[in-house]
Amino acid sequence: MSVMLQTPVVAPRSGPSAAWFEQRRTWVLGWLVAAGWAGSFLVISNLTPHRTWGAFAALGYLAAAVVAGTGRRRASVLVALVGAVVLPFGLLVLTGQAQSEVAVMERSMELMLRTGSPYAARPHGLADYNPYLPGQALFGLPHALGWFGPLGDARLWCAGFLALCLSAGRAVLKSPAGAADSGSISYGTAMGALVASPFLALPLCVSGIDIPLIGVCCVGPALALRGRPMAAGLVLAFACTLKWTAWPVVPVVLAAILALYGMGAALRCAAVTVAGAGLVVLPFALRTPKAMLEQVFLFPTGHGAVATPAQSPLPGVLLAKLGTPGLAVAAGLLLVCAALLALSLVKRPPVDSVACADRLALGLAIAFALAPASRYGYFALPAVLVLWTRFAARCGGRQPERGLLRQGR
Repeated sequence: MSVMLQTPVVAPRSGPSAAWFEQRRTWVLGWLVAAGWAGSFLVISNLTPHRTWGAFAALGYLAAAVVAGTGRRRASVLVALVGAVVLPFGLLVLTGQAQSEVAVMERSMELMLRTGSPYAARPHGLADYNPYLPGQALFGLPHALGWFGPLGDARLWCAGFLALCLSAGRAVLKSPAGAADSGSISYGTAMGALVASPFLALPLCVSGIDIPLIGVCCVGPALALRGRPMAAGLVLAFACTLKWTAWPVVPVVLAAILALYGMGAALRCAAVTVAGAGLVVLPFALRTPKAMLEQVFLFPTGHGAVATPAQSPLPGVLLAKLGTPGLAVAAGLLLVCAALLALSLVKRPPVDSVACADRLALGLAIAFALAPASRYGYFALPAVLVLWTRFAARCGGRQPERGLLRQGR
């Protein structure tokens, strides 16, 4: 007599026992919330790119909610991607409609090629200000070289760079054997939903300015946690040449490397980061110090000669409007939070990708909330850090073995 062993067929979970993110109602509600978010731009925004995106995206999200209601999650993601990303991105790029940040990136590279600096020595108004570090101008290079129409749009290159970073980050985090995804939601479906969400769809379509920073802030910690401090240092160096808001990422990553691989690895990462960023930033700081101080540091924090448009009603902005006492309170709160986060890095450093992402996101969110000049869009970075890292870690991700800690591997 022979015994036949059969592998039981497990049906996808869809009942009350399914994880909350796998339930049909979660997807329907999520797309409906996104539709309300997108539709609100038709009411609250007077910027044409925002209103255009809002109209397309709201319809796309509503259609995605209907499709998700039938239980077809992957199809709902495709519908949302078309409505919230493909159609508005294509229309806005083809017609040249964009937030002013796109023109800033493109003009800063033109200035760099013409004058040797991405900063106007005598800015005449808001349009002449460049509040970004020199590395951000790289994405305006195709436009500065005269590439035809949409091919020169900085948003196109920002989107491509993000795709490259997320692909590289996933390759770093996944196991060598390429283990399959856990749960019933594939990495592709999860990533499609993230790209289609307002966190990424809106900045991708209308500005692109924070997209490269999001990409490097995902891949940099991934490299660090896999015992590649030199490569992580190079990525962090590039991040630090884009926007100074990337600088808080460095101590968190160094704390993780120190806990996992020892002092030598942390020092190598720090040296590469500082040297790489310094080689890019310092020449321009020495060439046009006054312009860079005014445009990169004073203007974004609300202390420049020209008022910054980043005035969302966040705690730091509201406190700044009270004058010197309010600024002092905001600064004090920011220092206390920074000290507590620093203490947490010493007492309990992050030793896996999810913990590292959570600590980074918390620090950045606090900084954005208490900054004297800020806007809601800045929170896309911490949100994507938290979500993407969890998606990538689910896809066969492996964490460093505790027995390998501090071996400098």
